[in-house]
Amino acid sequence: MLIPLVVATLALIGAAAAAEAGDTLLSIPEAVLLGVVEGLTEYLPVSSTGHLTVTQDLLGLTETDAAKEAADAYAIAIQAGAILAVLGLYWRRIATALLAVAGRGPDPVGGRRLSVAIVVGFLPAAIAGFLLGDTIKEHLFGVWPVVAAWFVGGIVILTWPAAGGRAGRALEAITVRDGLIIGLVQVVALWPGVSRSLVVILAALGVGLSIAASVEFAFLLGLVTLGAATLYETLDKGGVIVDQFGISAPIVGFVAAFLSAAAAVVWMVSYVERHGIRIFGWYRIGIAAVVAVLALTVL
Repeated sequence: MLIPLVVATLALIGAAAAAEAGDTLLSIPEAVLLGVVEGLTEYLPVSSTGHLTVTQDLLGLTETDAAKEAADAYAIAIQAGAILAVLGLYWRRIATALLAVAGRGPDPVGGRRLSVAIVVGFLPAAIAGFLLGDTIKEHLFGVWPVVAAWFVGGIVILTWPAAGGRAGRALEAITVRDGLIIGLVQVVALWPGVSRSLVVILAALGVGLSIAASVEFAFLLGLVTLGAATLYETLDKGGVIVDQFGISAPIVGFVAAFLSAAAAVVWMVSYVERHGIRIFGWYRIGIAAVVAVLALTVL
């Protein structure tokens, strides 16, 4: 039922977009491309913001100040599609945590502890983002900061002792202290290209969680962190996005992000349990080299 519904929705939006085609900077194919890039990279430790920043530059969506403002805001707002994908895939885990907060469910103590750890993990990045958000957009939303973050992150993955391991505590064993440590490390991910998923996974491995638990905690913490950022950015810059990109194309991008994020999450969980995350270190170094060449010759 889902695929026909999505196809029908895309068809209706595509028809509605015809009236906007000559008035907005973002076409339907470009919106689909941005949505797929966002969805595939949001929960992988490769930085969705970094990929979107480079893709938007290649598409010429940042050539004016107004367009760049809209593009930067859209790179955050489009995360809503990826958020809904994880909500759909992890609704049982989320429901269990919510029941635990109310003192119900099969493991109220573990679920309540997980819920508190998520909230504590969210706060440092929320505070830092609120205080430094405009400064970060002004100075770090560019190709070279992203390339640097990709390369350094790749080296960190390849040299991190626990990046290929599986041993460790289950997610239910997480403590409030663990959540605070992970949350403080997550602040580093405000630098585009670093990857929120990467720093959360590595921090969770560092405090002793298993690779599977670390990945799952990154997903759950992302729901709160990304949800807050997306809501704030949409309310603050929604008018700018619509003025520059219209309505239809951003919605198409949202649907594309939802579908591709669901596929990426399912694949990643299966892959990292068997192989760890070292492959993403090589990918980050490779993409950093490719984009550096493009920056010197094309961008």
